[in-house]
Amino acid sequence: MTPHVLLLEDDPAIARTVVYALQRDGMRVTHCLLVQDARHQISLTQPHVLVLDIGLPDGSGLDLCRSVRASSQVPILMLSAHDEELDRILGLEIGADDYVTKPFSPRELSARVRALLRRSAATASALPAAAKATVFSIDTAGQRATLRGELLDLTRREFGLLARLLERAGHIHSRQSLLDAVWGSDSESTDRTVDTHIKTLRAKLQHADPGRERIVTHRGMGYSIVAD
Repeated sequence: MTPHVLLLEDDPAIARTVVYALQRDGMRVTHCLLVQDARHQISLTQPHVLVLDIGLPDGSGLDLCRSVRASSQVPILMLSAHDEELDRILGLEIGADDYVTKPFSPRELSARVRALLRRSAATASALPAAAKATVFSIDTAGQRATLRGELLDLTRREFGLLARLLERAGHIHSRQSLLDAVWGSDSESTDRTVDTHIKTLRAKLQHADPGRERIVTHRGMGYSIVAD
């Protein structure tokens, strides 16, 4: 199957170079200039990867990222003209998988998109078909998880972390092992990326099961999960 990429970028010159680079690498590209057009195309075509600019004439790619993550685990790469740490952290917290700052090399962006496709496929094949614990239920094929019967609203990375932790509940998983398992060994993400996603995952588990600390931090070692 030819990978399908949706590109949301309002600068025609940048869009042309990105489209050319992606098509040269064998990908099919749908280019949108506006957020509302991108929303429509996503609902129609279900792309394999989204490449979203942040500043658009009719809104923000961050808002689109947030709304997409409410119902889909499609890999998302964010583009921005600003090398601001706050933008990067916000993008990761709302579910983006990677972040590229303008100006960038179209070849590098294409390589990052291909890496996202590989990691997505590897995560789906590497995780067990069903990893179950006493109070958790994990459906890898459907990318769904429940805690005490309540469906958890998780991003793709949060789901991957939860499934990985539950593979060996009670075992301490190092940040690097979680990074390799969920983001891929060729990822440029760091331990801080793992910490950020663990923080949001922990909050969602606490919301579903108040008063119980499910994820335990082991200082200098990593994280474990309480599954009973």
